[in-house]
Formats: sequence, C-alpha cells, structure tokens
Amino acid sequence: MAKIGKTWQEKLADSKDLPKVVEITDDMSTRWGTGSICIPAPIEVDGIMKQVPRGRVITVNQIRVLLAQKHGATIGCPLTTGIFIGIAARAAEEATAEGKTDITPYWRTLKSKGELNEKFPGGVDAQAAHLREEGHTIEPAKGKKPPRVKEFEKALVEV
Repeated sequence: MAKIGKTWQEKLADSKDLPKVVEITDDMSTRWGTGSICIPAPIEVDGIMKQVPRGRVITVNQIRVLLAQKHGATIGCPLTTGIFIGIAARAAEEATAEGKTDITPYWRTLKSKGELNEKFPGGVDAQAAHLREEGHTIEPAKGKKPPRVKEFEKALVEV
C-alpha cells in the first residue's frame, strides 16, 4: 500500500528553512505593530512544550514570547506557532500509538486565557482528563468559551 503524505512526526521534524526572522510589513503592522516577527521551526515549538513539568502549564502567548526572545524578534508568529503546537500534539499521539513513552505533554499547553484547546487530539475532554490527572481543576465551558484551567496563572511556568 502506498504511503499518503508525511506522518505527524515527520512534519514535526521538517524545519524547511525555519526558523527565520522577518520585518513586519505595512500590511501586518496594523495587527502586530512594528518590528520583526519570528517564524519558528516546528521542533522549536515542540522543544518548549516538552520542558513544561507535570503540574504546570504554559500558554501559547508564553511560547511566542520565548521564541521572540530566542531569536531577537519583536514577536513570535501567532499563526505558525499555533499550527506547530497542533503538529506537536498530533505527533505525540502518533508516537503514543507506536508505543513510545517519552512524548511531548501537549495537554499542558493552554490558550491565552487558560482555555483548553478543542483542536488537540481527543478535544477538550481528553485534554481535561490529562490535566485533572496532574492535579488541575477544570472550569466548565461557558457559552462559546471552552473549558479552562481554574487559577491557571498559579500553575504557569516562568518565562
């Protein structure tokens, strides 16, 4: 049977020409201001996520700050960082399915206000189960807002 596309782990390892830092253009400046933007490599995003210890969490925005600092940029790219967080999560699940145990604890990565990520493997229910198992309390969804980690600020890693 022919292989169709790359595995998530292959996508994670494929850095192409990344990371790179580019100047923020006029079109982008209305949204992100002036300066430069770091477009990270997928493996860099995964590396940050791997460092979050049990019982702690990190937000997408914290990851972006770390990437910008590392590369001397004004900001970390929100779009590619979000995409690469999703790739890291799927690669971790793929590795788990292969019997690997040293995987990226992607469930510890939250949205900016402590919300769970509905795009992670298994959705918010699976992420909530992992986080509860690590001692976090999950506040239920409110309207269109997804569930979130209660008092997540107290569990944030320092950046």
